[in-house]
Amino acid sequence: MPIIKRPPSPHYPSDDREPSFSNGRQPPRGPEPPRDERPGRGAPRRRSIGASIALGFFGLIATLCVVGALIVGYALVVMEPQLPSLDALTNYQPKVPLRIYTADHVLIGEFGEERRQLVRFQDIPDIQKKAVLAIEDYRFYEHGGVDFVGILRAGMADLMHGGASQGASTITMQVARNFFLSSEKTYTRKIYEMLLAYKIERALTKDQILELYMNQIYLGQRAYGFSAAARVYFGKDLKDITLAQAAMLAGLPKAPSAYNPIVNPHRAKIRQEYILKRMLDLGYITQAQYDEAIKEPLQTKTAGNEYSVHAEYVAEMVRQMMYAQYKDETYTRGLTVTTTIDSADQNAAYAAVRKGVMDYERRHGYRGPEGFVQLPADGDDRDQAIEDALTDHPDNGDLVSAVVTEANPKTVTAQLLDGTAVTVTGDGLRFAAGALSPRASQAQRIRPGSIVRLMADEKGNWQITQLPQVQGALVSLTPQDGAIRALIGGFDFNQNKFNHITQAWRQPGSSFKPFIYSASLEKGLGPATIINDAPLYFPPSTPGGDAWEPKDDDQPDGPMPMRLALQKSKNLVSIRILSYIGTKYAQDYVTQRFGFDADKTPPYLPMALGAGLVTPLQSAGAYSVFANGGYRINPYLIAEVDDVHGQPILRAQPLVAGRNAPQTLTPRNAYVMNSLLHSVATAGTGAGTNVLHRDDLQGKTGTTNDAKDGWFAGYQRTLVAVAWMGYDQPKSLGSREFGAQLALPIWVEYMQRALRGVPQEEPAMPEGVTTINGELYFADMTPGNGFVASIGLDSANLAGAASDASGATGNMGPGGMTPSVTTTEKQQIMDLFESNKP
Repeated sequence: MPIIKRPPSPHYPSDDREPSFSNGRQPPRGPEPPRDERPGRGAPRRRSIGASIALGFFGLIATLCVVGALIVGYALVVMEPQLPSLDALTNYQPKVPLRIYTADHVLIGEFGEERRQLVRFQDIPDIQKKAVLAIEDYRFYEHGGVDFVGILRAGMADLMHGGASQGASTITMQVARNFFLSSEKTYTRKIYEMLLAYKIERALTKDQILELYMNQIYLGQRAYGFSAAARVYFGKDLKDITLAQAAMLAGLPKAPSAYNPIVNPHRAKIRQEYILKRMLDLGYITQAQYDEAIKEPLQTKTAGNEYSVHAEYVAEMVRQMMYAQYKDETYTRGLTVTTTIDSADQNAAYAAVRKGVMDYERRHGYRGPEGFVQLPADGDDRDQAIEDALTDHPDNGDLVSAVVTEANPKTVTAQLLDGTAVTVTGDGLRFAAGALSPRASQAQRIRPGSIVRLMADEKGNWQITQLPQVQGALVSLTPQDGAIRALIGGFDFNQNKFNHITQAWRQPGSSFKPFIYSASLEKGLGPATIINDAPLYFPPSTPGGDAWEPKDDDQPDGPMPMRLALQKSKNLVSIRILSYIGTKYAQDYVTQRFGFDADKTPPYLPMALGAGLVTPLQSAGAYSVFANGGYRINPYLIAEVDDVHGQPILRAQPLVAGRNAPQTLTPRNAYVMNSLLHSVATAGTGAGTNVLHRDDLQGKTGTTNDAKDGWFAGYQRTLVAVAWMGYDQPKSLGSREFGAQLALPIWVEYMQRALRGVPQEEPAMPEGVTTINGELYFADMTPGNGFVASIGLDSANLAGAASDASGATGNMGPGGMTPSVTTTEKQQIMDLFESNKP
């Protein structure tokens, strides 16, 4: 332990000699008193007042020295052996939360009790180090762990103020307290703190101690360390902060709640200015830097914009997967997960889903205000009533809540949570015009006190809108390896945490038809096969039973090529195709080659119209088989997991098309289906994709029974995306709503951004495919050579018996499916026929 020596001083001589006089001579001696009058003999000699004071002073000093020596001895003999081991410092293992990033390293989620992000000393900005030293311990690199100059200064201040007003803890002492001691203010704890400080200084370098301090100190908002605080308060990495922000962060250790720039911006600003002045006085910054920092406006991160990318559903999926593997350690061991998500694609998907859902809301009218509050007269009570009301109706992204203060058919004035008054006029009132009419019902009428939703358009003009009840979702992935590029599980995670991409099992409707068509290609059918779009007839399944002749709402178009049938999404044609190839064969085909669940894809005729159950993610994986040339991949989200030191502990090993993924579809089948789906996307029900002005898009719309689900599944060779819209509790989206109006616009909006800069690419024709009269055929299934020329044209075989070029017919398809169905199946098909549209 270093020994602190007091420097020589004329007021406190360093030897025991008497103090000398100014002339340097000894004073003259008087006559020697009689022996019996000398001190100790006879009458006592009287001391002078000065001698008594001096004697008392030296006695006090001696007593203090003895007491000090006893304390030091006690500390060395009794307390020092009880000091804890420094393993917590030398093997620093803080509780570091789980962090989740996009593939391009944008933070999208953080889970853990303590927000903490370890940063190495050399990566801490110099301005942050100087700001901390200026206010906490400017002599840090000069003292040995305990700053006696600081202690003396604090002691004098305490005496002057009549109590403890200043602390004298060095940064090293604060490290000792934070790691090993309680915050109880006692002399015993202070002694332990000082002893630990010396022990720490012997074990670690100054830079190591400062690094520990800047990573460990609590700075409010569950943030531990300056790196985490920079993210929490300013939404940026520590390396990117300004001088003004560094000074504000440096003011937090003293009292995180009192100087919190979000909660107490005024007090935080005062302390920031004080720290900047200290930095200037110490020569850490120049006058110009000081002037610029003082003028910098305070801009903190507000609630709702914690992350720059909306990927809440993705983050929650990762959290669940990590917890399944690591349990409670998930939140403390500092795992870093890098996902496959592309931040730009994710933002584009978020915007596309929001726009698609809000467009649907505008088509279906205003439902009325969200609530009502009785407004007091103008004043503080009125503002408080509005604040209380809006607290229960939090903002939802760009949909902000407001309380109407004035309303008439031409103008609505409303107040936001922060007290801002906004005015809505003109086109901004059009959506809610009926609610401003005097004839509107009390529940729907907009009047003073109504709680409404507002949204600003691109020009900053306000318009009345509403929170949607319908849900939308979108997922995209790379078909070559299944890496998920974007995933939006619903309109808003905070409003509804149910992930519709992975958890919603819904009927796919007509978006399932391509898989039935693919199966039929292996049974001899092709794009040129003529299939009758005419009413179906099923003879009685039992003697004396009734015949069954379901009809489609659409006018039957009669015989047509299979390409045109898929292009128009003809239901009767799909039933004939499935009847021809056999339901059991079709079930095995779609489950084994595309990954659909057998128990959710029952082998009966409604399967042709998408009566089974799929998730959007499952559908995206299935369409990837078409996009990548016939390989079945597994969608995946986590690319890599690293430990707290940045070392990888897990890397994804995806199935890659053409490398290690199983080939479940022949290249020729994938090529022909690609051609058929291109026709759908350019000239059929998916022609809305033409606004993208690309010639390499494929896709299929889908609408389920009674328009309860709207779908569009489509792809370009490098990207597959599936969009969906529906209600959580399935109900009709509207008699005039179909997949082409519901989901296709979401898909187009997303792909417009995701395919920007991606060159057009069309697949090369593989072996085994030939062209005859401009149409594609399998080379070994040409007209007159195994090709099925028509289905359902024979009056004796309307249900779908095979008929090849030679004219051979039969009364059952090659799959062994007899054209008879159960009563339940009949009703299901009828229900699907009534509303199953493109």
